[in-house]
Amino acid sequence: MRRLISRFISDTSGATAIEYALIAAGLSIVIAVTVNGLGAKLNNNYTAVNSALK
Repeated sequence: MRRLISRFISDTSGATAIEYALIAAGLSIVIAVTVNGLGAKLNNNYTAVNSALK
């Protein structure tokens, strides 16, 4: 039993998976914010071009 608890405490594979999940979540937030900002700018540009063509 003591060896099982010692092995459980020294196992760090779960921590690595959590770290990768946090990195992936952070990157997805950055990508979503960037795409949202670019989408708004592109929408304004297309609206201006559409108005100029009319």
